[in-house]
Amino acid sequence: MENARKTVFPLVCAVQKYAWGKIGEDSEVAQLCNNSDENFKIETKTPYAELWMGTHARGPSQISPQCKDMGVDTLQEYISQNPACLGDKVNKTFNGQLPFLFKVLSINKALSIQAHPNKENAEILHMANPENYPDDNHKPELAIALTPFEALCGFRPLGKICQFLKENPELAETIGKENSEKLLDAQNDSQHGELMLSECFKALMNCSPAVVQSQLSKLVHRLNDSEIKSEANELLLRAYDWFPGDVGCFCVYFLNYMKLNPGEAIFLEANLPHAYLSGDCIECMACSDNVVRAGLTPKFKDVSTLCRLLNYQSKPAVDNLFPWKHDKHQDPHVQIFNPPIPDFAVAKIEIPIGEMQYEISSIESASILLVVKGSANTIECGSNPAIKLMKGTVIFVSANEALPLVCNNTSEPCVLFRAYCHL
Repeated sequence: MENARKTVFPLVCAVQKYAWGKIGEDSEVAQLCNNSDENFKIETKTPYAELWMGTHARGPSQISPQCKDMGVDTLQEYISQNPACLGDKVNKTFNGQLPFLFKVLSINKALSIQAHPNKENAEILHMANPENYPDDNHKPELAIALTPFEALCGFRPLGKICQFLKENPELAETIGKENSEKLLDAQNDSQHGELMLSECFKALMNCSPAVVQSQLSKLVHRLNDSEIKSEANELLLRAYDWFPGDVGCFCVYFLNYMKLNPGEAIFLEANLPHAYLSGDCIECMACSDNVVRAGLTPKFKDVSTLCRLLNYQSKPAVDNLFPWKHDKHQDPHVQIFNPPIPDFAVAKIEIPIGEMQYEISSIESASILLVVKGSANTIECGSNPAIKLMKGTVIFVSANEALPLVCNNTSEPCVLFRAYCHL
């Protein structure tokens, strides 16, 4: 069919209006959509939390109305009818499915204390509780900061956690004096210390809500009356303002506090505790919506599962940063973020001011491209018409398709992010 041979085309993508999202024009998600879609209108009091680009059933991408001659409405339909668009390796490895979900997040307040299960545990959780674990797939994630970005990620070094126990008797009381003393004694023994960390964290997360609320209230009053300020204590006060009385507030003393500059990234492997706090980011993950939550959220909490699954390894915050690499062609305009999983990788492409022509290279995987800054035009090629690219434009690119661009970057660079499968 003539129309089915289009291999590059724009998408209209789902917006999720979760309560933790940035409000109105403050949201990068809203700005991207407003700039690229004449039918999108920003509502000043509405949170715009996530932009979903992919085929997940909870937010499937639609093919742009300007391509209605293609005979299909959604990206999933297109892939089902044209599985070769994925690339041979991707098609065979992932059974004809796009293996990743690409997102932009705009965060106004903490999402939740959470982790994601590995593939084996995802299948078990989905079978036992499909309402709260809707997918049988794992959900490793990569987050790349677009703006200054805050997150909690992984357990702090034991010595730092023990310091907080000594400085904050309310935390020690919540965990229990015996557990606290055992962790203090074991802080220089990595193996025993990890075991005691798990016991302390479990004790915290399973503490009675009445005790948690009482001790948090005492702590907050003491910190507000104190002239001594610290980063961790200020963070606790912010968490308490978001979720007063929630046990997740205490987690700021257990998890590394990370402040990412634009362009810096973290990779969230299975069972790694984390919580995004504020900022805008590019995010890519395996195609799943499985989240095990235990604090800083009004949503379903599964404390026992979270505590059972977690990786209790302690390490400094800097060890959680995920570095980029040059692509195999040594293109100076491309940074590759390639996590140690087969489902996805992300390329950041920055075409500098004054470079008017550029070709996005062909790869052996389908990809989704998002423009976050600048503008360009693709060049008409075969059955693919020229496409105007601007901030917020999202396009699907079939495997083995190069994309020549004519850039309009006389005043600002053209910046794109590309999600694909790296096999």
